[in-house]
Amino acid sequence: MVATDVALIGAWFEGQKYFQAGIKVQPIWQEQHTLLKRACLWLDAYFERKPYPMLDCLSPQGTDFQRAVWRELQTIRWGETLSYGELAKRLQCRSAQAVGGAIGRNPLSIFIPCHRVLAADGRLIGYAGGLEKKAWLLRHEQISVNKE
Repeated sequence: MVATDVALIGAWFEGQKYFQAGIKVQPIWQEQHTLLKRACLWLDAYFERKPYPMLDCLSPQGTDFQRAVWRELQTIRWGETLSYGELAKRLQCRSAQAVGGAIGRNPLSIFIPCHRVLAADGRLIGYAGGLEKKAWLLRHEQISVNKE
């Protein structure tokens, strides 16, 4: 995880595609950083399936379009999924592929739940952290997954 003095700006899986892409500020890596502690508590609650409030300190860096996609992703609740096309419609965007491109660049994995977006037929596609992690996260949220 990476934070500035005022915001969480990045969280990736080890070896994730686009690791730290677009980070334009000097990050803070200290384990005792207040925002990193809050993020760790949030992750603990998530993995323990306990209620957790949305973090108010998320500040992903990207284009206006990417940030709009990432904001919309935050409206997808635990246990719910959307297709790339449905998300594109919500954003009034004609291109599910453009939405998919923005999703793939999400710098705050899990915090901004891009793992909840599936192909139109329910298949798992396109997760920068890897499809096995996407499948695991969905199963953790008690969502049945269709890998085929």
